[in-house]
Amino acid sequence: MKGLLIAPTRHLRAAMAAILLSGATSALALNTATITSSVLSVDCLEYRVVGICYWLYCTWTSCSVRTSIKVRHYVPDAVVSSYTNTGENPWTEVRTMSTPNTTAQAGGDGTTNHDNENNLAKFKNADVIGHPGGYVFSQFASSTGYACEGAGTAFMPYLLSTLDTQAWRYNIPEVAYPESLIPGMREIGARTSANLWGNVYPRGGFLHQTDDHISGAVVAQRAGDVVTRRQQPHVYQPLLADSHDGYWPAGALKEGDATTGKWQELTPTLSNTCAVFPHSDTRKQAQQGDYAWALWRPYACCERKGQIFLGSVDFQ
Repeated sequence: MKGLLIAPTRHLRAAMAAILLSGATSALALNTATITSSVLSVDCLEYRVVGICYWLYCTWTSCSVRTSIKVRHYVPDAVVSSYTNTGENPWTEVRTMSTPNTTAQAGGDGTTNHDNENNLAKFKNADVIGHPGGYVFSQFASSTGYACEGAGTAFMPYLLSTLDTQAWRYNIPEVAYPESLIPGMREIGARTSANLWGNVYPRGGFLHQTDDHISGAVVAQRAGDVVTRRQQPHVYQPLLADSHDGYWPAGALKEGDATTGKWQELTPTLSNTCAVFPHSDTRKQAQQGDYAWALWRPYACCERKGQIFLGSVDFQ
């Protein structure tokens, strides 16, 4: 059952227009204004009324059961950048967060310079940084009804591969994990369906892939996989929220599973829709090997209507 979409207020429409205009000033560089304007996507939001919550409300004289609707929608938690040249995150305002250091320098691809080469070694840095469009998104989502809060904090670095050198550049210790050694485990796509994009493990910056756009997507998926789990052998902060009464946050991201998260391309093409990897959409190659996606994650919640949460019932 889909939620009813309500037209935004006049002030919200004006704010949206201002952001869209400011974001359009730069066609090449990815900036904060462009990223912020990208949250105005009904397809990515996917707002639904999914059930009813029950609350016990008590006063000095009596108690009663009150109800509130349970909604589920996606929230843009983070911007995940995947790029070739160290220090050149395509999101210009945050480049200083991941400049080269003594343990993380250079970048680029390895090649044997044969025209028929199909085993190209590539390397991508990855940054996972809190999405800056929180306020605009909350206004946009609230226009449909009650809205849930995500786990991300604007501009918060959750993973910077330049600080995760041992794992990101040397695959230690993940190179020895079963997921890294056994074909078919934790892969993005499948050989049987002829859409294999790559392997999630080891979750580092190196991979073999002839398509640069796919390489960027695979590395973005790896970075998203790390930050949506706790106690991983990486230098990072978990991008997770704790559940509480009337609030069901997103869990671990899983490749190919939209119920755990989906991706909105920000550069080299700014998309107004979301998808999972792999997909059949047109893939534009970035000239500098730099890509970025917004990671949208599913949350469910209901408005508190009493002191004690009694439970919820989901619609079939």
